[in-house]
Amino acid sequence: MATLLIVEDDKKTNEAICEYLIYVGHKPVPAYDGAEALQIFREMKVDLAVLDIMLPKMTGLAVLHEIRRTSQLPVLMLTAVGDEYTQVQSFDEQADDYITKPFSMILLGKRIAALLRRSGQSIVPEMMTFGDVTVDFSGYTAWNPEGKIELTPKEINLLRLFVENKGLVLTRSQILDELWGDDNPIIDRTIDTYIKNLRKKCRLDCIVTVKGIGYKYDTGE
Repeated sequence: MATLLIVEDDKKTNEAICEYLIYVGHKPVPAYDGAEALQIFREMKVDLAVLDIMLPKMTGLAVLHEIRRTSQLPVLMLTAVGDEYTQVQSFDEQADDYITKPFSMILLGKRIAALLRRSGQSIVPEMMTFGDVTVDFSGYTAWNPEGKIELTPKEINLLRLFVENKGLVLTRSQILDELWGDDNPIIDRTIDTYIKNLRKKCRLDCIVTVKGIGYKYDTGE
């Protein structure tokens, strides 16, 4: 779970972003103007900021400039302004990424996950418990009260991918691209076998089949 500063002056948009980020496992902290955003940034530890450009009191670019005086915090600029000049200004002020409105919540979540990974922050805990099974993602091991469970590195990476994308449906092609890359040597139906083995070994019922599309991680919360 990452703590994310969400700076957006439109209350409904801010609330929608925060609700989605809570759903996928993050802790969002809302701010509605530039001055409030800087105050939160200075008073608490955040892992990433989503920063609108057109803000009351201080523009998003001014906030970004102040953040960069003391921090390399990952910052994603969020704005309705799509002209090239504004984008160039954002990157000149050392923004890490840029997304324009209207935007997809799924795409926003993906951009945030990518920035967290690049900054060396995992959005998945090193260890997680699934029923009576504990998985150590960093150590690539798993066990239950009966002892060690033999999981392959690919199976552990597959489980991590589902946890990172909690609630989102992943197609077989998306899973192949994420875990095997463009030059993958396997066919997409092989994913079914990996998931079958993962479910059996870890007694998982949280990886749900979405008929005709793919799979998703759903804890029923």
